[in-house]
Amino acid sequence: MAYVAARGGEAAILEAEALFHGLNGPLTPARVQAVQDALPYLLDRVMGEASLYAPELAALALAQTGGDLYEATLLLRAYRTTQPRLAYARITEQGGVLTVRRISAAFKDIPGGQVLGPTLDYSHRVLDLGVIQRGETRHMVVKAAAAPAPRHYPALADWQRAAGLLPPVTPEDVSPDQIPDQTREPLLFPAPRAQLLQGLARSDTGGTLALGYSIMRGYGLIHPTVNEVRLGYADVQLIHPVTGTVFSAGRVRVSQAEIVTEFAGDGARPELALGFSATLGWNEVKTIAAATLDMNMNRQAHSGAPTHPAHTPEFVLYHTEGVEASGFCIHFKLPHYVTFQSALEAMRQVRADPGAVNRTAAEAGA
Repeated sequence: MAYVAARGGEAAILEAEALFHGLNGPLTPARVQAVQDALPYLLDRVMGEASLYAPELAALALAQTGGDLYEATLLLRAYRTTQPRLAYARITEQGGVLTVRRISAAFKDIPGGQVLGPTLDYSHRVLDLGVIQRGETRHMVVKAAAAPAPRHYPALADWQRAAGLLPPVTPEDVSPDQIPDQTREPLLFPAPRAQLLQGLARSDTGGTLALGYSIMRGYGLIHPTVNEVRLGYADVQLIHPVTGTVFSAGRVRVSQAEIVTEFAGDGARPELALGFSATLGWNEVKTIAAATLDMNMNRQAHSGAPTHPAHTPEFVLYHTEGVEASGFCIHFKLPHYVTFQSALEAMRQVRADPGAVNRTAAEAGA
């Protein structure tokens, strides 16, 4: 496919780019730092969708693109491809995550208790106009607890398996280099669940929410209940190449969600079914929607032909791939002069001689 260059050539393109940066202000270290300090959840979304945990680089990408999430994710993904793989991190267990928020909508009393953590879920959704109208500054003071909270909380699913509510899980002894890596390998179908979960982990938040919401509204095979939502910090544990000891290279913010549905199993012994999702950064909405999609696609695989797009892994993963989707949409802005003029010429011919189409069809049939 070829496109006619935009009129003006390289000089016009450079002027257009200069105008963009002129309208958005200079790109300075201070501005990058301000983005990093003020917008942590936005950084989390970009890092999760780019599959690269680098807060400073995510802030740079957002500042450089004026806050365009798709462009920022594209920049971060492109940078990621230039970096070599140095090692494989060890598996992180849920109970080993430094947890700051952990709630369940399925059970009131869960092992370790409900932990509200940092959230606006229970706050009034009103603009704080005093900040801009009267120049007020808001400082929320966190009261010191009488006793320090636990650093780690057990996985709720483990408790449910012990109670016979969930089917047992047999751990698989899989080498990390045998797990599909969607950042380096093409997505092929039928895809293993590990690749489906990777696709959901780096999927576009808005697209994932839209498809997950369609299931919640009744177009899916399940009605989800949030089993557990967890926000925390996970240690990136590596094996020292010389001593062989396990050490932590640092911590990353992670979020995970599990959803359950009732009356799964073979009928003789009904049990719960579990859907799961996790991603880099704190992004509860995405993980809940993605876990819903995970279970829905898994149920579809065992129930027959799909009846809705959100049941099909190909549809879900292709249409929640934000960089590819936005790139394809944006490409329509490029010149399509030749193809559009060809269509117009065909329209003019038909309007000038309406019978030409029927004659052409008749001749082709003969």
